[in-house]
Amino acid sequence: MGSHDVASLRSAAGAVLQGLAGPDAQLREDQWEAIVALVAEKRRALVVQRTGWGKSAVYFVSTALLRAQGAGPTVIVSPLLALMRNQIAAAERAGIRAVTVNSSNTVEWDEIYGRVTGGKVDVLLVSPERLNNPDFRDQVLPHLAATCGLLVVDEAHCISDWGHDFRPDYRRLRYLLPELPPGTPVLATTATANSRVVEDVAEVLGLGRDQSDVLVQRGSLERESLHLAVLRLPDHAHRLAWLADHLGDWDGSGIIYVLTVAAAQDVAGYLKSRGHDVVGYSGQDDEADRLEAEGALLDNRVKALVATSALGMGFDKPDLEFVVHLGAPQSPVAYYQQVGRAGRATERADVVLIPGDDDEAIWRYFESVGFPPEDRVREVLDALAGSGGAMSTPALECSVDLSRSRLETMLKVLDVDGAVKRVKGGWTATGREWVYDAERYERVSSARRSEQQAMRDYIDSDSCRMEFLRRQLDDPGAAPCGRCDNCTGTVIVSGTESASVITARDRLTRPGVVVEAKKLWPTNMSALGIDVNGRIGTEEAAEPGRAIGRLAGVGYGPRLRELVGPGTQDADVPQDILDAAVKVLSQWKTEWPERPAAVVAVGSNRLPLLVESTARGIAQIGHLPFLGVIEHVGFSASGSTNSAQRLKAVWDGYVASQEIEAGVADVAGRAVLLVDDFMDTGWTMTTLARSLRGLGAGRVYPFALAVVR
Repeated sequence: MGSHDVASLRSAAGAVLQGLAGPDAQLREDQWEAIVALVAEKRRALVVQRTGWGKSAVYFVSTALLRAQGAGPTVIVSPLLALMRNQIAAAERAGIRAVTVNSSNTVEWDEIYGRVTGGKVDVLLVSPERLNNPDFRDQVLPHLAATCGLLVVDEAHCISDWGHDFRPDYRRLRYLLPELPPGTPVLATTATANSRVVEDVAEVLGLGRDQSDVLVQRGSLERESLHLAVLRLPDHAHRLAWLADHLGDWDGSGIIYVLTVAAAQDVAGYLKSRGHDVVGYSGQDDEADRLEAEGALLDNRVKALVATSALGMGFDKPDLEFVVHLGAPQSPVAYYQQVGRAGRATERADVVLIPGDDDEAIWRYFESVGFPPEDRVREVLDALAGSGGAMSTPALECSVDLSRSRLETMLKVLDVDGAVKRVKGGWTATGREWVYDAERYERVSSARRSEQQAMRDYIDSDSCRMEFLRRQLDDPGAAPCGRCDNCTGTVIVSGTESASVITARDRLTRPGVVVEAKKLWPTNMSALGIDVNGRIGTEEAAEPGRAIGRLAGVGYGPRLRELVGPGTQDADVPQDILDAAVKVLSQWKTEWPERPAAVVAVGSNRLPLLVESTARGIAQIGHLPFLGVIEHVGFSASGSTNSAQRLKAVWDGYVASQEIEAGVADVAGRAVLLVDDFMDTGWTMTTLARSLRGLGAGRVYPFALAVVR
């Protein structure tokens, strides 16, 4: 390309950028280098640049220039709807026609595909999951591959199972790339990838076959606005009190990250009670609620979102003034990505990590739900091979004891490996030989453990914190920042008003969690020999239940884990827990249609003393008859993790004694309180409520010391 052509191309690129970002926007040299590689040289590029660097500007400018040359539409594979919404709005400002296909606009898919085929779309954004939707994969993707002018893989670290946010569907791109016409440029972008992840991404995308034809661009991960600090406080009460006392110190808005859904609910509730305008945010919230929460923060209608990692890639608010972590993420790379949400358009943004005593217990839980063991995988493959047709995920739950989320992730990995295929109606086995790569899975697990140690080292470090994070991401320019607490010798004021600590402790020790009753039986239970289906009848259903607290919560969680967690010793119920149970029941009674007439305990193989003494204690205090224990017999159901398998395990797993039958007959038609140590899936309480009602009981109120979620 001659100098005149280069100048003309750069002028055109500058005009597009100003349409995207405003009249004062100017292309930087590193952005221009990537655009030239894609537009003028038709190369492939892997761009690793910090959040806010302007990666979307590169692919939108490149799209406009390539379309002007007559190229086909750009296809952007992007992981989150929030990211898609923001990017479509940005593209429209520059006159770039962008559309998306996702689960929220299914009724528009046919019309969108028609516009793409008719050349009326410049950019099509798709989620990685869409790549393996049967209709999209078989009918739309071949046309896109043949006509694509530029393929963009956004948040490309999701391709790598070494990364902190691995998504199996991304790895299907390895099959898409060979279908692209020769000379089709490809851009992969990410802000959070160390060298190991970069190498894996390059291998999956075929970017490493001929390095002379690939631009690999790694920029500095320094963020000059970020002021990092670690604040150690003695317990959850002090942490909540400090946050409530100091949240108003920031003029602007921010994000408070927590490790669990339960913590998001607990912390948001407490801060609201202290007068702060915050909203909880997690992956369990409805999509509409998440969108509303994001919009409220973007518009500064709330002070902060109290969020799990579900608020991550794709959320773009350049003027966030603070990011506080109540609890440490288990990866410095994930931590860097989250704190990188702040300070993109502010001179200063404060980043405070407040580690918790139970962080590592939460890490261990997340580690325990990694890729399933080989015997579980083989069970799924055998079930599919013997099915004679497609099996849905709920149907597969009757053949393998895995939670829905783990089963779906496993199926996606098997799909990418070629062992199964997603079709209309579910999944089928391909018959291809599949090898369980135990060595790779162990290497990934080992890497996760190394990352956890690095997070401990970050917390304990007396050297520059930003330099530490940049080295974890293999940033060659890592150097002391001169701004963090260690560089400046600054110590965050840790003091809180004693009244605030008392208030926080009172909130944390306030027991009571509502547990919704099951309404539907699991699908396909007849395959397991259990003749139930559809809606649970009102004449056999349990009432909504109660528990003292959540095992993963920041209030009663630590105390309840001591009592019913793995490895705990069985003993009579402690007085403080019995007192808490009485408080919950006292609050609950205002909602009872009728007061219980008797108490029944659920049999436990592990903690029989705890459960029975709790039930007897409640009965004595409430002046109610204790009818006895429904004995647990036959086998253990403790390992069951999905609804179908759990229901199968408990269906015939309990026997009511003659004394209980006689006792229920004595209170015929009246309510019974059913007591257990903890509730997880809820099927034990559902099944036993059905049994008690079959013996003549009226309403059944489930009560447990703890609820898992």
